[in-house]
Amino acid sequence: MKYVITGSLGNISKPLTERLVAAGHDVTVVSSKAEKATQIEALGASAAIGSVEDIGFLGRTFKGADGIYTMVPPNFGSRNWKQYIAGIGENYASAIKSAGVKNVVNLSSIGAHMQEGCGPVSGLFFVEKALNGLAGVNVIHLRAGFFYPNFMANIQMIKHMGIIGGNYGESSKLALVHTADIAEVAAGELLSLSFKGKSVRYVVSDEKTTNEVAAILGKAIGKPDLPWVNFKDEDTLAGMLQAGLPEDVAKNYTEMGAAMRSGEMAVEYNANRPTVFGKTKLIDFASVFAAAYAQS
Repeated sequence: MKYVITGSLGNISKPLTERLVAAGHDVTVVSSKAEKATQIEALGASAAIGSVEDIGFLGRTFKGADGIYTMVPPNFGSRNWKQYIAGIGENYASAIKSAGVKNVVNLSSIGAHMQEGCGPVSGLFFVEKALNGLAGVNVIHLRAGFFYPNFMANIQMIKHMGIIGGNYGESSKLALVHTADIAEVAAGELLSLSFKGKSVRYVVSDEKTTNEVAAILGKAIGKPDLPWVNFKDEDTLAGMLQAGLPEDVAKNYTEMGAAMRSGEMAVEYNANRPTVFGKTKLIDFASVFAAAYAQS
């Protein structure tokens, strides 16, 4: 079968591509960077170099595919991040329709039921809506948890302040996921193509409270008493702006954190909690975190 994978050689797209190639399939990987072509081809896949903002390019690339994997690449330079995310969803929908693709595995997020109030995830609400509007196309949205690597952003805070924290809430339970576990689920869905109509699948590897996150990561770096500190939204925003994040991005992340704290982000996840979790637990990721901490 022929598959098209968006997301270049990212933490999900690369292992997904490797799995599909190993299974003997024809795989094309979309990347905006020409220098990635050699690395993509080294995996046994074909490279399609172009922008996800170019509907014509996407349509040509998708044509003839038995299934595609869609994700919205990060774009911190956008003046309106939610609008950008929603726009890429519209681009995908238009290209899928013109190319006649019938099967789509789409990377989404827990909280994508929120049309507003959940930062960049509310942009994914509109991506799901655009893809769900395609008649005769089978779409499964992989609503993933909070990526483990996101905690890497706290390394300097730990080093310089002796704390880890955010505006998620001091005892909030987080649904967490390793990107390799997402790739495994995406590969399974593409290889079987058994999903029909429009559906949602939650992808999570572990669940931990913020205090448990601090304890596990703290122990791994030799700081077993590392505290989780909950920040006010205004302090979270100010900290991200000071760190150099664009204002719109900082505001969106702050909004998402507030949705995590209130519990609204996890409402539909809690109502449809998966019975099988990914195999990579937070304690497994802790060694990776510790290595990054030591090298920083």
